Amino acid sequence: MTDKNPIWKFFVSIRLTVVLLLSLAATSVIGTLVPQNANPEAYFHQYGAFFYRLFEILNIFDMYHSWWFQLLLLLLICNIVACSIDRLAATWKVIFPKKTTFKLSTFQKLKQKESFTDSRRPEELESEFTAVFTREFGPPKIEKTDQGFSLFAEKWRWTRLGVYIVHSSILFLIAGAMIGSMFGFDGYVNIPEGERADHVQIRNTGRSQHLGFEIQCNKFSLSTYKNGAPKEYRSSLTILENGKPVLTKDIIVNDPLRYKGISIFQSSYGEMAPERTEKHIFSPDDIQLAFLVKASGMVYKRTAEIGKPLEIPEGMGKFVVMEFVESASFMGQNIGAALVGILTPVSGEPAQVTLPIEFPNFDKMRKGDVVISVIHQHEKQPQDKKPKNVHYYTGLQVVKDPGVWVVYSGFMVMIAGIIITFFMSHQRLCVDVSRKGNKSRIMVAGTANKNKLGMGIKAEKLARLLGKPEK
Repeated sequence: MTDKNPIWKFFVSIRLTVVLLLSLAATSVIGTLVPQNANPEAYFHQYGAFFYRLFEILNIFDMYHSWWFQLLLLLLICNIVACSIDRLAATWKVIFPKKTTFKLSTFQKLKQKESFTDSRRPEELESEFTAVFTREFGPPKIEKTDQGFSLFAEKWRWTRLGVYIVHSSILFLIAGAMIGSMFGFDGYVNIPEGERADHVQIRNTGRSQHLGFEIQCNKFSLSTYKNGAPKEYRSSLTILENGKPVLTKDIIVNDPLRYKGISIFQSSYGEMAPERTEKHIFSPDDIQLAFLVKASGMVYKRTAEIGKPLEIPEGMGKFVVMEFVESASFMGQNIGAALVGILTPVSGEPAQVTLPIEFPNFDKMRKGDVVISVIHQHEKQPQDKKPKNVHYYTGLQVVKDPGVWVVYSGFMVMIAGIIITFFMSHQRLCVDVSRKGNKSRIMVAGTANKNKLGMGIKAEKLARLLGKPEK
C-alpha cells in the first residue's frame, strides 16, 4: 500500500472516522427514540401508515440487525485497522530498533535536568553511582568518555503500543456484536405447566428456531402484593435431551438458566383459560373495565364504549377502546379474544394496550402506573366466584449470543490498553559524570514520551540520592 493509492487514502482518512462515528451516534439516538422490536400494531398506531412503511423499508424497527448498520460497523473496522497499520510502521522502529543508540547531547539539551559537583574524581564515583542507578531505575549501559563516564538506561519502550491495544479492543467489541447479531437469536416461548417445547419464536420475524433440546415447565408459582400486583414469579424448568432430563433449575427474573450457550430468562406469565361447563360469550356492547392505580392500590370499575375516551380515576390519564378482535396474538401465541386500546398517561407517550378477555391479569406484565383488566359478565355477579384451580403458562425469553465472550474480552483488552496508555510511558534516564579539576561535575536528566513532569521528579530524586546538596 502507498499513500498514492486512493482506496488506501480513503480508509486511513480521519474524515472517514469522524463521519462513521457521527453516523453511528445518530443511529444510536434513533434506536433510542424509536423502540426496537416492538409490536407492529403499536408502530402502525404511533407513526401512521406512511412512516410505518418507510421505517419498515429502512429496517428502523430492528436497526441494529439491518444491513446498513452492519456496513457502518464493517467500515469502522476497516478504518481502524488501516489507520493503525499506517501509523504503526514508524512506532515499530522506535519500539524495536535494530540497535539502541545513546546520544549524550540529547539529554544535555533538556531544560529539566539536575547539575551539581562532587569533591571526588569520576573513577571514584563509578561503582557507587552504578549501584544507586541500578536500584532506582534498572541496570545501566556504561559508556566511557574523555572526561569521565555516562550511565544510560531506558524501560517500557513497548508502552508506545498502548494506543494500538485500545484500537484492538474496539475491534473485539465490534466483532463480538456482529457475531452475536449474525449467529445468535432472541426468541420467546410460552409453555403451560406440565408441557414442553423445543422451538422458540424469533422476535418480529415470523420464524421459529429449533433449540436442539426441550424445555419443560414443571411448575409455575406466583406471589403478589396486597394490591394484587405481582411480587415474584418463578418457573421450575427441566432441560431434556432425547427425552431424558439433564438439568433442572428454578428461575426468576434476572436469574436465568444457562445451557449450551443459551440463556433462558423468566420474562412473563399468564393464566390458561379455565374450563367451564357453560361457554362464556363476551359482548363488545357491554364492556366493563377495572383500573388498578398502583400508587393508591384502589380499583375502579368503569363502563367503556368502543371509540369513546374514558377518564381514568385519580387523574391518571385517558383510555380508549379502539377495537374488539376475535383472535389476538402475543409473542407469536394466540391469546384469544381481546380488546385493543390506547392508553394516554398524563406524562409520557401514548401506548397500545391489549386486554385478553380470558386473562384478566395480563396487563400486570406491562410497566406503568395503571393496570387495566376486563371484567367478565360472569364476574359481575356476586354469587359467581373465580375457579379455584388456576393453571398458568410461563413466558420465557430464550437468548443465544455467541459473541458475548468476544465482547467481554474486548472490555478487558480495553482496560489494559487504557492503563498502559495513560499510566505508563517509555522512560529514559541519563547520569553524566565529567572531570572538573580535582572534582566531578554530575548531570542527571530524564525524558519520557508522556508525563515529562513525573520523569523530571524522578531525575531530581536520583540526583538527591547521588549526593546533590539540598537548596
